Amino acid sequence: MSEGAWRRSGRALWRVVAVWAVSTLTMLALAGILPDFRLQSDSGDSTTRIAVTAALGAGAFGLLSALVWPLLVRALLLVPALVLGLLVFFLNGSLLLVALWLIPSGRGEAAPETAVVVAAAMSAVASATGGALAVRDDDAYRRRLYRLADRRRHRIGRPGEPLDPGTLFVQLDGVGHDVLLDAVAQGRMPTLASWLGPASPAATPDGPPGASVGATHRLTPWFTDWSSQTGASQLGILHGTNHDVPAFRWYEKDTGEVMVCGRPTTAAELQRRAVALTQDAGLLGEDGASRGNLFAGGADQLALVLSVAARRGSRTRSRAGYFAYFSDPANAVRTAMSFAAEVARELGQSTRARLRSERPRVSRGGLYPFIRAFATVVERDVVVAAVIGDMFAGRGAVYADLVAYDEVAHHSGPRSTDAYRVLERLDRSLALLAKVAEHAPRAYRIVVLSDHGQSPGETFRDRYGLALGDLVRAGCGLPVPRRARRSRSGAEARAAVRAALHRTVEVEEETAERPRRRPSEPLVLASGNLGLVSFPDVPHRMTREEIDRRHPALLATLASHPGIGFVLVRSEEYGSVVLGAHGAGVPLSELGEGPGPLDGFGPGAADAVRRTDSFPHCADLMINSSFDPKSGEVLAFEEQIGSHGGLGGDQSRAFLLSPLELSAPAAPGTALHGAEQLHHVLRRWLSESGSARPAARPADRAQGAHEDRVGDHEPRERSA
Repeated sequence: MSEGAWRRSGRALWRVVAVWAVSTLTMLALAGILPDFRLQSDSGDSTTRIAVTAALGAGAFGLLSALVWPLLVRALLLVPALVLGLLVFFLNGSLLLVALWLIPSGRGEAAPETAVVVAAAMSAVASATGGALAVRDDDAYRRRLYRLADRRRHRIGRPGEPLDPGTLFVQLDGVGHDVLLDAVAQGRMPTLASWLGPASPAATPDGPPGASVGATHRLTPWFTDWSSQTGASQLGILHGTNHDVPAFRWYEKDTGEVMVCGRPTTAAELQRRAVALTQDAGLLGEDGASRGNLFAGGADQLALVLSVAARRGSRTRSRAGYFAYFSDPANAVRTAMSFAAEVARELGQSTRARLRSERPRVSRGGLYPFIRAFATVVERDVVVAAVIGDMFAGRGAVYADLVAYDEVAHHSGPRSTDAYRVLERLDRSLALLAKVAEHAPRAYRIVVLSDHGQSPGETFRDRYGLALGDLVRAGCGLPVPRRARRSRSGAEARAAVRAALHRTVEVEEETAERPRRRPSEPLVLASGNLGLVSFPDVPHRMTREEIDRRHPALLATLASHPGIGFVLVRSEEYGSVVLGAHGAGVPLSELGEGPGPLDGFGPGAADAVRRTDSFPHCADLMINSSFDPKSGEVLAFEEQIGSHGGLGGDQSRAFLLSPLELSAPAAPGTALHGAEQLHHVLRRWLSESGSARPAARPADRAQGAHEDRVGDHEPRERSA
């Protein structure tokens, strides 16, 4: 053995001994603090004997954690993911009890609940000690990465042959183009700032469009479809089509189903439809990995992918990355502690906002602190760890979604201090991935993008005292809650009904349970500031004339309301029309030819509305809230002060940050519109990197293409 090898072995042995010693001291300290944990016999032992017992216990616990823990986690693949967060502590405590039982003298003893606490503390201390020693020995850390990368390189390619660059796509969910620029300008995202260069990320004469002098990446805005939400955007990005996805929630008259993009059965059905329509597995169909996404994108390697979350079988690996991450007890403890800290952080921030009477504000109680902690800590840690594994495995294409900002911005506001702090932590995750890329077995081009932005504003209910559903019911002459009747909007709707029908609107008594909706009554669904109204008893898409005959005051009530920007409805005489203020209708075919109801809603708004109008499951009424161009605010039909889902403001303007060695995403002077167009850009980049074959053309779509993946979907589950 060479001198260098002896030196490396000595350092490794030193780290093991150091971790063992610190674990022993931790066990001794806990034995002195906790009454139900002891390391001596009933008659008492000498200090030396107690120390030896602690050392044996710490050593046995360390060996069991290294050897038995991964096997235990592997045996729990069918346990629901949310249960694992608590289960890891009980398993860790069980390993400690076994370790104490293995001590020859039999002096170790702990109550089960105390064993959980001791095991968690020892895992955390061991992890921190090992990490600190590794950080101090940078040379050893780099050499370990190089050796791992070299082994991976020999596994995925022939020795001596250079590998084509891989591509890593990191989606920062809900981060708008302008919010990203502000965060960079404020110094909150130094990693992205270094990629964009020292100057402004605007176009310069010396660089490509969207790049500054000294930059390694270019920043390009892209505009979403009318449905500016993850379901539509990510389906288009990963599978090349988001046809017939009008919103986050919509009603399909032919099946009687309410489709919800955040529901596993809906995600699986949308993925099945997209694959059937394109006859292509997706963006990641060639040596790809999908991490934390709604859809698989054709990837074989899956972790936290919603579209396969409800499936069972040997080919379902959606949670494999989740369990692989928690197979290390130190990871489980570290993430659990961060989870608890995030819950406490949210409770503090929401309390401060309430005491300061900040407006706008929505409720942040109930389960929300735990949902936020899962999105900002657990999901982030698991996805980043899975991506690191993908990079060391040398996979050709990886797409990962980090949802932390989107979740916080919904409740705190897109430009709030809370949301910006989440961006700071996401930037550190990007820095980690960039560091790992330096040691991966192949070069990686890191592309950062978002699926949509968020627009600020108070809720429709807070502004006008009633929900969109109440306004629709009032416009239909149906009973409305007493609180809605007292509002100005409710009074105006009742007056319109009286004028049209010559009768009053009934008032619902305030009860805990709302009466069951009759089939003839409208079904109102909200997706951010986009509302959808469907009449389930009519099998086809209703026309303006049919609605006027049934509910003469409804369209006038909606179109004249100050909180409504425009309404899309089909007409027997003019085709589809867009109703603006005071019910003035403009045929959809004439939009964009002059002033109209879509003015101010952003470039490409008319084309986006026309495209949605062509969908088979477009609702009877598509309602977009009003938009204030000066403040950039919209009115969400959900309880969110940062919303997306419709047109208006930052929600429709996402970003694409790409390395300069890749071709420009769009020709100079042109803009990217729609997720499907973005899909073709990303696929082109994969082809440039040699990481993917081109998408199947219609003439080349032979029967059975990608049959193994297309046929792997289970039959659709019905949703209520």
